[in-house]
Amino acid sequence: MTTTPKATHHTPFAHKLSLPLKKKSISVLQINLGKRCNLACNHCHVEASPKRTEELSPEICQQLIEIIHKFPQIQIVDLTGGAPEMNYGFKSLVAAARKNQKKIIVRSNLTIYFADGFGDLPEYFADNQVRVVASLPCYLADNVDKMRGSGVFDASIQALQWLNRLGYGSDPNLIVDLVYNPQLPISEKFSLTPEQGKLEQDYKIFLQEHFGIVFNQLFTITNLPVGRTKLYLERKKLYAPYMEFLESHFNVETIPYLMCRDELSVDYLGNIYDCDFNQMMNLPAKTSYGEILTVGKLLAGGSLDLIDQVQTAAYCYGCTAGSGSSCGGALID
Repeated sequence: MTTTPKATHHTPFAHKLSLPLKKKSISVLQINLGKRCNLACNHCHVEASPKRTEELSPEICQQLIEIIHKFPQIQIVDLTGGAPEMNYGFKSLVAAARKNQKKIIVRSNLTIYFADGFGDLPEYFADNQVRVVASLPCYLADNVDKMRGSGVFDASIQALQWLNRLGYGSDPNLIVDLVYNPQLPISEKFSLTPEQGKLEQDYKIFLQEHFGIVFNQLFTITNLPVGRTKLYLERKKLYAPYMEFLESHFNVETIPYLMCRDELSVDYLGNIYDCDFNQMMNLPAKTSYGEILTVGKLLAGGSLDLIDQVQTAAYCYGCTAGSGSSCGGALID
């Protein structure tokens, strides 16, 4: 006998808004270079792993370099993946961003520094003043290894100590931030991320006392029901109640600060999205005429500001619940 999954009763996200979610002028270019990664974390919304081969092509990489050169309004080039460092074009994009005085972020899993062929990365990051945003979903080894794989915590600690020796966390030009995200739920006793400032202090005290590690900021990020997190929730029959939980904590005060409003998210094929989550759920950005955009079309049109309205979906409740959530952590105090 089959059982019918529990129906999802959440309100469409767009109905929560008094006005459509408008795009601002673009200042952040976030590029997902591909799905190749040395890890296969159980919460990964990209579903990256060592078995994946999808990555940027030389043609799309060159178009992105042109974008970086052509549009001075871009303030930040944000490189993600997979492990972005493993995918084609990584150092070429860093070089282009550096040449054009853009701030450069790499979303690093830290363990990549110990993989064959990548041992130069910490020094390379320091030489190019790359801001490292590193996943460390807990400061306790057991919790990290459960989420990310055996031995990941120890490797992450060694990598952070390596970065500290190069000046990261103490030199104002060498920023290293950490990312917290909660354990995946095992029951309907859901919780929002802890208060970011308080948790940051807990991390700083623990990592300093036990490992001599310093870092700049902690970003708390909600687990959005996308990718492996969504598959997990569906498998545990928790997807519908988790969505209802997120909606019940919707906070309209987060709306002005949503990361999707001033960024473009680009996939390894050159398609344009409003955010990385829309990218993973294949919800492309559109012009006011309904046209789907690519990097090539942005170059041809001579503008990054061709999108009037952000495309929204149910998982947007994850970014707007409680204090909000973004690639830069909580949105409001």
